Amino acid sequence: MPATVPLRELAFARSGDKGDTSNVAVIPYDEALFDHVASQVTTERVAALFAGLVHGPVRRYELPGIKALNFVMERALGGGVSRTLALDAHGKAYANLVLTLEVDAPPAPEGHGEEHGR
Repeated sequence: MPATVPLRELAFARSGDKGDTSNVAVIPYDEALFDHVASQVTTERVAALFAGLVHGPVRRYELPGIKALNFVMERALGGGVSRTLALDAHGKAYANLVLTLEVDAPPAPEGHGEEHGR
């Protein structure tokens, strides 16, 4: 397995909006990957990825009960649906953008390493 992979190989994402605030939820496909994903998909990395698009603070909320992360980004949608001239007024593409983030590949499960012909 490569040293890094796009986040989309480990998780899916959903985005939503409220006014000029966008939120993006990141949910690993496998609950066992939650800690691995959470350690790398940080507020700082997401803010850097969205630099130029998001002009306010980025906050991360962990939802360990459902093994998900939620990023809330303010001043992210050009004033909101009724004010922006952006083609993606709701920021639905933001979920796809976060999935391009490169993360470390997870460790191979026990007994599934290179020594077993993979």
